[in-house]
Amino acid sequence: MRRANSTTRTSTGRQSTGSRNTDQNYHYIEGSAVRNLHAASARKEHDRPLYQIRSGIRVKAVPMNKGYIAVAVVAFVIVCSVLMGYVNLQSNITNHITTISRLESQLYEMKLANDETYTKIMSSVDLEEIKRIAVNELGMKYAKEGQVVEYTGEGNDYVRQYGAVPE
Repeated sequence: MRRANSTTRTSTGRQSTGSRNTDQNYHYIEGSAVRNLHAASARKEHDRPLYQIRSGIRVKAVPMNKGYIAVAVVAFVIVCSVLMGYVNLQSNITNHITTISRLESQLYEMKLANDETYTKIMSSVDLEEIKRIAVNELGMKYAKEGQVVEYTGEGNDYVRQYGAVPE
């Protein structure tokens, strides 16, 4: 195992215990130079691509066969077609919004032109000239006092006359 200690000490020597005088050589390494005892077995495990190690249990990796690839390709095509449909729909919505905006602008301009034309027509009409032509050229006369009959309707918006109005 590796330790975070940056110093490395190597020591050999004799260890004496009380009354016993035994020569015992020992060797220890401390620090970042400590060997990893499991390095050789780890290399062997990494050399096998078809196996994965998880908590000490070997699990065989699933190979990619033709069926798996076919399903992945079909799923990819479906996702791509859905995304292309979505982009096409967004494009159509944007085009429709642009068209609606352009048509609303044209409608506004036409309403302005219509109102302007109506104002010109109404300002060009001279009511005094119409009255003069009606009285002098067409022989129209004003109604006298006995000729005007007032009639009140019974809540209807218009009146239909089916016979002579009584005097």
